Amino acid sequence: MRREEMADLATFVTVAEEQSFTKAAAKLGLSQSAVSQVVRRLEERLGLRLLSRTTRSVAPTEVGERILATLSPMLRDLDASIEALSEYRDKPAGNIRITTVEHAAVTILRPALARMLPGHPDINVEVIIDYGLTDIVAERFDAGVRLGGQVDKDMIAVRIGPDIPMAVVASPDYFEHHAAPSEPGELVRHQCINLRLPTSGTNNRWNFRQRGKMLRVQVEGQLVFNAIAQIRDAALDGLGLAYLPLDYVADAIESGSLIRILERWTEDLPGYHLYYPNRRFASPAFKLLVETLRFRQP
Repeated sequence: MRREEMADLATFVTVAEEQSFTKAAAKLGLSQSAVSQVVRRLEERLGLRLLSRTTRSVAPTEVGERILATLSPMLRDLDASIEALSEYRDKPAGNIRITTVEHAAVTILRPALARMLPGHPDINVEVIIDYGLTDIVAERFDAGVRLGGQVDKDMIAVRIGPDIPMAVVASPDYFEHHAAPSEPGELVRHQCINLRLPTSGTNNRWNFRQRGKMLRVQVEGQLVFNAIAQIRDAALDGLGLAYLPLDYVADAIESGSLIRILERWTEDLPGYHLYYPNRRFASPAFKLLVETLRFRQP
């Protein structure tokens, strides 16, 4: 393949991923008309329509999707290989995008980044909070953070935190009107504040251990949120029982604002893992992030 043909294909990939000639032109440092001409020339050479265009949007055709699925990983590997040359520089540098859940961002990522970033001003990190099981390759993330049992088998996984003690809590006001449950089976008679999981569209189940066996309880209630901060606040307001990481509610339990129940039944969740696809040419910045986050038993 000639060099100009490869350049044309790379331009098409940029337009298809950005779904915009304007954004692609800005990313490539070209004019919008130049990018349009390149894509049109490529389509004429192949005799295939690669992009569907309207006045409002640009999207790859079925053929364009097939080409994109083949070329996009190749170009990412090429970019990673070139980025790996920064090992010959004095300082790690570059951009890192991470998808994570809220609790891990607060308890794991923020303290680690506070240690790492001040000494490495050329590293930029973008953290996106998302409870969905994100396809990090398709969404162009460098890595994701999820509980150990939620990591796909084809990903490299690095443990970055200990197991997570959980707590079932409610406010004293709630218990003035409802008798505290003495076992997990009694939760069906209570208002429970749920966490919605966007990938499955279902509510998060509460994990317990009963008679030596794992018990996953599907609870019900009037309130459903997609973030744990709102669940904690609703519990503090006396609106129901909440199932949350113990460290997230420890201060409220100590102050008496929340009361912990079912303690002997509650099961720890597996610790957080950083997961990412195989990166033969991982950048120094990414390697530094992995080593900073890597969990080490105290």
